[in-house]
Amino acid sequence: MGYKVAVIGATGNVGREMLSILAERGFPADEVVALASRRSVGQEVSFGDKTLKVKALEGFDFSDTDIALMSAGGNISKEYSPKIGAQGCVVIDNSSAWRYDQDVPLIVPEVNPDAIEGFRRKNIIANPNCSTAQLVVALKPLHEAASIKRIVVSTYQSVSGAGKEGMDELFEQSRAVFVADPVEKKKFTKRIAFNVIPHIDVFMEDGSTKEEWKVMAETKKMLDPKIKVTCTAVRVPVFIGHAEAVNIEFDKPITADEARDILREAPGCLVIDKHEDGGYITPFESAGEDATYISRIREDQTLENGLNIWVVADNLRKGAALNTIQIAELLINRGLLEKREAA
Repeated sequence: MGYKVAVIGATGNVGREMLSILAERGFPADEVVALASRRSVGQEVSFGDKTLKVKALEGFDFSDTDIALMSAGGNISKEYSPKIGAQGCVVIDNSSAWRYDQDVPLIVPEVNPDAIEGFRRKNIIANPNCSTAQLVVALKPLHEAASIKRIVVSTYQSVSGAGKEGMDELFEQSRAVFVADPVEKKKFTKRIAFNVIPHIDVFMEDGSTKEEWKVMAETKKMLDPKIKVTCTAVRVPVFIGHAEAVNIEFDKPITADEARDILREAPGCLVIDKHEDGGYITPFESAGEDATYISRIREDQTLENGLNIWVVADNLRKGAALNTIQIAELLINRGLLEKREAA
């Protein structure tokens, strides 16, 4: 018995990735519907060996739909997710619209699966920020082993985190540099080609950016509110794959060898950590992969109980589409979702 699944924002980077992953993982769907704005109606998107024609989100009847995978941006989600949830369809939202709502679970299945039980309050489940998702997958098993007190995170985030426009801008600027054309900036505040920008999302009163605040707030909500978190988020000229340099202070002693062994056994983690040239993972190698990779595991000699780690993942997959579908699988595997019939 399969489910009816709607992918909202099906023409975007993450929406297309959702369709691809649904097919790859053999998600138990009898019917998959591709939805987007009216201007995208009639476009074709791939779903496994099938081609789906995009339908309009506006006016779509969700009364017989089981799961809506929402990747159409925060404003669209704020408008439509409550309406869809009120029709009995469970929304798994990839935007920041519902992450900080106390009545909406914020879920990474490897980290806090039990929190999903509260989804019925609004029929909405939130997917975390792409940089937070991979971070907490790596931190969770270490926190269980030695209790994390504080983390300092520096992110190196690819342009795909800013959508297709961000990827187009890196490509166009790089080409302009090589042919000596003027470099135009539209999406980013500074030139991104052959540069790095220490600014993602809007600035806040304390000088942090919203992206940095998200990492702090979401880590606390999913992992432990007592953990102290500070972050610097940086956009880098990479198309796909986010990387993070993470300094961790623990309450209890933990060696690099112990951490390595713990992470090798942890769900969703893959340790690539050889102390030699190329014995680590970079964003390029993570593209198209499901794992959260951990490299450069070493003790911090300036702290009593400190470690440094390097965390890399495909931000379009684990940071967005894959995690969304893993949440849907969690709903089904825990028997929390009954198949609906047409009204």
